[in-house]
Amino acid sequence: MKDKIKLKGQLKSYMRWPLIMTLLLIIMDVMLYMVNLKAGAIATGFTAVYVVAAVLLYFHRRPSILNELISFATQYGQVQKNLMQNFALPYALMDADGKLLWMNDEFLFLTGKEKKYRKFIGNIFQEITPEKLPLPDEVRDLEVIYQEHSYRLSMKRIEIQELLDASEIVEVEKDKSYLISLCMFDETELKKYIRQKDEEKLVTGLLYLDNYEEALESMEEVRSSLLIALIDRKINKYFSSIDGVVKKLEKDKYFLVMRKKSLDILKEKKFSILEEVKTVNIGNEMAVTISIGIGMNADTYAHTSEYARIAMELALGRGGDQVVVKDGNNITYYGGKSQMMEKTTRVKARVKAHALKEFMISKDKVVVMGHKITDVDTFGAAIGIYRAAKTLEKKAYIVINTPTSSIRPLMDGFLHSQEYDSRMFINSHEAKEIVDDNTVVVVVDTNRPNYTECEELLTMTKTIVVLDHHRQSKDVIQNAVLSYIEPYASSACEMVAEILQYFSDGIRIRNIEADSIYAGIMIDTNNFLTKTGVRTFEAAAFLRRCGADVTRVRKMFRENVEDYRAKGEAIRNAELFREHFAISVCPSEGLESPTVVGAQAANELLNVIGVKASFVLTDYRNTIYISARSIDEINVQIIMERLGGGGHLNIAGAQLEHYSIAEAKDILKQTLQNMLDEGEF
Repeated sequence: MKDKIKLKGQLKSYMRWPLIMTLLLIIMDVMLYMVNLKAGAIATGFTAVYVVAAVLLYFHRRPSILNELISFATQYGQVQKNLMQNFALPYALMDADGKLLWMNDEFLFLTGKEKKYRKFIGNIFQEITPEKLPLPDEVRDLEVIYQEHSYRLSMKRIEIQELLDASEIVEVEKDKSYLISLCMFDETELKKYIRQKDEEKLVTGLLYLDNYEEALESMEEVRSSLLIALIDRKINKYFSSIDGVVKKLEKDKYFLVMRKKSLDILKEKKFSILEEVKTVNIGNEMAVTISIGIGMNADTYAHTSEYARIAMELALGRGGDQVVVKDGNNITYYGGKSQMMEKTTRVKARVKAHALKEFMISKDKVVVMGHKITDVDTFGAAIGIYRAAKTLEKKAYIVINTPTSSIRPLMDGFLHSQEYDSRMFINSHEAKEIVDDNTVVVVVDTNRPNYTECEELLTMTKTIVVLDHHRQSKDVIQNAVLSYIEPYASSACEMVAEILQYFSDGIRIRNIEADSIYAGIMIDTNNFLTKTGVRTFEAAAFLRRCGADVTRVRKMFRENVEDYRAKGEAIRNAELFREHFAISVCPSEGLESPTVVGAQAANELLNVIGVKASFVLTDYRNTIYISARSIDEINVQIIMERLGGGGHLNIAGAQLEHYSIAEAKDILKQTLQNMLDEGEF
């Protein structure tokens, strides 16, 4: 057998060198004969001895050398086997299906299995499924928890096709001609230190008292210092208990510093400080509320502080009494269950009105747009801004792509009047041709770019103004030069009515314009039943003085029989989920504005005893529109935000694309159940 073994490579060349040297010696011997016969003869003798020795070494000792080589290779393989068997890391080999073939001692000791164990690896590590086995030329790493230790499993294919081709004993399928090696790395300590490092990261925050001035005005002056002292003590004690540091910046502003581990504790408590501060009462009629903005996981401490500032702006823009955590691009909201207090002062409205006027004066054209599927509030607010622009003798346009039945009566009044430009209303295509750097784009009744009638307009000019009464989310119009967002306002029309009062002395609002703005307030407040405050009625009174006629508006918004029947159908088919949530579907077939009818049905369902929140789903243009309403106990805004929507505490909505009505209803029910389980209600 050994005689049939042939050497090759470097070893073959090395064994042939004595024969090659023989040729050199013979040539040397011949040359010596030419010089001296006696020297040549002596050299011939030595050459003959060398040739005999070389031949014996190459042919006679060759089997012995091969035997030594084979013995070494065998012992080397055994050493390798012993090394793998006693390898300090758990190691195993599996077949192509993931069944164990061989395990070293460390693997056997760790798993407690026997050498004959031949089952699927997933029986030991549940995280491994057949789909997670490695692909060709891939190292597949998986994180598993086993016996309270954290391991990284590294799996790789080992091709054995050549071995199988030479074998006359074993035959397998071509696509399974490989083994899978598995090596385990204990990363428990590493994960522990990584977790500790992560928990020690710096987290900064800002804490503001939302209604500092209003709370002090509601109590005796001699007690005001005591109230602030008690609030200071409550805040300091709360954050000190979780190893945080609080520094008072101003009379109603605080700076927070803590570790990420401390923030995790606050999240588990759902930031109970929001409710604890409200319990401080020494005779003040109004409970003090706070807003907290927290930034974390930024590149630098300065950016972390900037995140906190952005989070605080979001918290205040959403109405206060809540916590906003900005973690990179992710934003999380906590609290926000109480209605924002209406400000009695109109200073902010006056300042914003003057700023809007300055921007309009500096430009030649004004383009107003609201959200898609324009409703009465959007239309009325747009008309108000249109009047402001015309007062300054500017060219003004309103972007409406598809007028709905809800705004058609109002819109017809403008289209049939000779006092208004025939191009007063334009579509998105026309708006793109008009808007340039010399244009002010005013967005009303929405602050989300993807909700607007024409999102492209926001990139075509640098002068963008946003007027809205919806709470902000992380997806907001970023490049606005003027942003006036007041969640306490009943409607965008209320805000515009206030702006018009301060916009210009002697501004003349025509009857049809006053009707449109008044109608927006009336519709959004459900005939002044929800979200109305002192300033709502003051705005309505101003519009009445400008010529708004309640009877005329009411006649305009009478429903046709198809809408009335659809609303009745939605109410009739409503179901109660968990006793307090009314859920229904509004039919859309044959209706021009089914989403408006759905919103009206949601309002009506609140009149049912025991209903705390109502949800009406409408399938319109391959999108499921959800109208959510509540009176006071449930914050429907946070429910809709989980579905990608938003709004107010009592009025909110969401849009679900690529879902059927049944699927959307199941998602809504699951969201409500999850929030009930989490104690959100």
